Amino acid sequence: MLKKILLGLVAVIAILLVVIAIQPADFKISRTAVIPAPPAAIFERINDLHKWNDWSPWAKIDPNAKISYEGPESGVGAKFSWASASNEVGEGSMQITASKPGESVVMDLVFTKPMAATNLTEFSLKPEGAGTSVTWAMSGKNGFMGKAFSLFVNCDKMVGGKFEEGLQNLKAAVESHAK
Repeated sequence: MLKKILLGLVAVIAILLVVIAIQPADFKISRTAVIPAPPAAIFERINDLHKWNDWSPWAKIDPNAKISYEGPESGVGAKFSWASASNEVGEGSMQITASKPGESVVMDLVFTKPMAATNLTEFSLKPEGAGTSVTWAMSGKNGFMGKAFSLFVNCDKMVGGKFEEGLQNLKAAVESHAK
């Protein structure tokens, strides 16, 4: 009887490993919102990493995180690093790798804790009516642990929800700065 239970357990583990292994490695999470402001006003809030804590949903989760800046004040080469004081937002950094005024900001996003990962983050700005359509996207590759995590947690919903919150915060920050 014990032998059958062990064989069954081995079979279940083997099936789970196969299911994890065949999950897609590539992922992309994206959200869009229209902000009633010109692209230049929004761009300056995204392109200057010193202004991120005004609207980042993660800054509100752990306001005591240790933050440091490197490189130029804004634009290509600007870097923002964080280390959570409470382990709520982990550790990592983001560095601007491309910046087109009023159009887009691209960053390398590196997580070191709780799980190591490197992703690409892109903000695209397009005039729309009297405002600007802002798309916040993150893409990358999941390793085995990322694939396993994604089986049990809907990352698109979890991270996408934070993107939606961040876009609303960005809208509020831009509107408050305009007044």
